[in-house]
Amino acid sequence: PADIISTVEFNHTGELLATGDKGGRVVIFQREPESKNEPYNQGEYNVYSTFQSHEPEFDYLKSLEIEEKINKIKWLPQQNAAHSLLSTNDKTIKLWKITERDKRPEGYNLKDEEGKLKDLSTVTSLQVPVLKPMDLMVEVTPRRIFANGHTYHVNSISVNSDCETYMSADDLRINLWHLAITDRSFNIVDIKPANMEDLTEVITASEFHPHHCNLFVYSSSKGSLRLCDMRASALCDKHSKLYEEPEDPSNRSFFSEIISSVSDVKFSHSGRYMLTRDYLTVKVWDLNMETKPVETYQVHDYLRSKLCSLYENDCIFDKFECAWNGSD
Repeated sequence: PADIISTVEFNHTGELLATGDKGGRVVIFQREPESKNEPYNQGEYNVYSTFQSHEPEFDYLKSLEIEEKINKIKWLPQQNAAHSLLSTNDKTIKLWKITERDKRPEGYNLKDEEGKLKDLSTVTSLQVPVLKPMDLMVEVTPRRIFANGHTYHVNSISVNSDCETYMSADDLRINLWHLAITDRSFNIVDIKPANMEDLTEVITASEFHPHHCNLFVYSSSKGSLRLCDMRASALCDKHSKLYEEPEDPSNRSFFSEIISSVSDVKFSHSGRYMLTRDYLTVKVWDLNMETKPVETYQVHDYLRSKLCSLYENDCIFDKFECAWNGSD
């Protein structure tokens, strides 16, 4: 079971593909360059690097085991030769840096080949150290650990277009983090009621707008989307726009609320549209039209007659994701 993949994420160029699994490992695949014999073959993805991102933990105060399973991976926009990604399990978010080394310095004056200091009395001449080629090494180093920000399970992380901040969402709260500061985050959405018996919905996913660093959207288990503007107030409990489709009374059933829960939301690259996924459909929303989606695609329509058995074996609670291709 540890080898079962729990999340996948391409980097911004598509050259690297990161996968997280239930055992807390992250495996990065790299696309092979196109061959001259097959110019239209995009090349296979081969293993580039593997590292253990999260370990199982135990919360002694709540007597709860915290799984090592990777819930989400997000690549940061590339600033230099190194790559960076965020990975999270239920509680802890980590920032990793991935670098390549294909040269090593040789010919130190004060150290021998093994790196030990030479006896200085034996050093009679000075030489210039040189870089010699070596087999490619991919080094993965943990840069930051963002812990203790969430009481409930983290379901999504999203990097802001300002490349300085990111947000993380759990069932009831969304936090804003600075990538350089690990011990402090700002709570920007809190839907926890004063009395937990009044709880009617939970946050299922959230994402920043691709171009406007002040806008983000979050989806709920009631099937609604809320677009929030961080310029309006520090706490974005009051949304700027609410996207919701009125329910057809003829389709009302015991399962309506469960299958209308939005499990994923993604902005298009242009930033004009949003894509959402619920149990049976995929919907495209225009940011300028809140009343209903502009397109609805039936994905699992044949399951409508089998919802009863899906409920009994818990498959009705499975979460599905969605994504735009590069050209929207």
